[in-house]
Amino acid sequence: MATTKDYRLGEFTYPRGWFMISDAKALDENGNKPLPLRFFGQDFALFRGRESGKVVLLDAYCPHMRTHLAAPNTTSYIVIDGGGTNVEGDGIRCPYHGWRFGADGKCNHIPYHEGAIPPAANVKSWTVVEQYGAIWVWYDPEGGAPDYELPHFADWSDESYVNGEWDRLGELDQHPMEVVDNIGDYAHLGPIHGSTVQGFENEFSAHNAIQRQRGGHRTLVGEGGASADLHTDTWYHGPGILVSKNTGMFAAFMMIMHTPIEDGKIKLWHNLLVQTQHGGKPGEADVAAARMYHVVSRDALAQDFEIWRHKAPCLNPMFIPSDGAFAKARIWYKQFYNPRAKAAEYLEQCEGRKYVPKGMVAYAPDAEETASA
Repeated sequence: MATTKDYRLGEFTYPRGWFMISDAKALDENGNKPLPLRFFGQDFALFRGRESGKVVLLDAYCPHMRTHLAAPNTTSYIVIDGGGTNVEGDGIRCPYHGWRFGADGKCNHIPYHEGAIPPAANVKSWTVVEQYGAIWVWYDPEGGAPDYELPHFADWSDESYVNGEWDRLGELDQHPMEVVDNIGDYAHLGPIHGSTVQGFENEFSAHNAIQRQRGGHRTLVGEGGASADLHTDTWYHGPGILVSKNTGMFAAFMMIMHTPIEDGKIKLWHNLLVQTQHGGKPGEADVAAARMYHVVSRDALAQDFEIWRHKAPCLNPMFIPSDGAFAKARIWYKQFYNPRAKAAEYLEQCEGRKYVPKGMVAYAPDAEETASA
């Protein structure tokens, strides 16, 4: 299992950015109980406040005696008397000694103590947002506030779309670099997805890495994929949020998220929103068609997933000009593993132009494409 150091990405082990940590359904399926999570090499307690309904993410361990606040517990009377949970109001009680921590992470009650609560009696509270049926956290090794917003997915609230449910794809023993490589990987589209690519380009701008392509796709378009029916406009919003606006068999909005668990191990999710072909509110037939296409989209991702699961780390790549903008994508990616003050150094090396693989033509929404220089 290769690490960030092996890829020579930068100073930090984990990248700065917005990341998905759970679908909201998984939290709600857990009832009022907290959900234990592990990401970025550390443990967390995720819960929904019982008064406000807002999602709270805290570091997992009570500062008193290092008890896990969200580990499953059925025997502590804190849990039993709490109706099966140690979530109380918008806070959480430690099941060991009953110390209560608010949504801000500060201890606000110790049941056997009178007087001031020690200022150090707190756990870190994280910046989280519940949106698009998912829970997102801002992670920054430097501890700074978000320097870009969680992206706005307008299609989620568009009444002409059928919203999908998040697929929990599980864990992958690969560094996220191996997944991000796909943004510049023109050459895999034919062998893996049966694509007949007729236009492809990459562009890098600030925290966005962009891929545009058109052509057939046997998985997403069908066996008749030799026709140029599929157009995709795909974006990374930071290091872990990938979205793709597709037109082809259906107009759709694909969402693929990955988040580091440990250095060299990630967790992934997939979702798909599908627009009705008549542009109005979906009926039963539209929902059925969208569910079918959702499975097809997941199958297309599974083609990549199977390769990722069994490949060795690509630490010393042998890129050729016809592969695509792998090297530029890796330079763009480094900005998230280094102090913010250094981000411009990496962006200067990849921003300001469109990259087209040698021998390919640039993407265009119609047939008027131009050949790569």
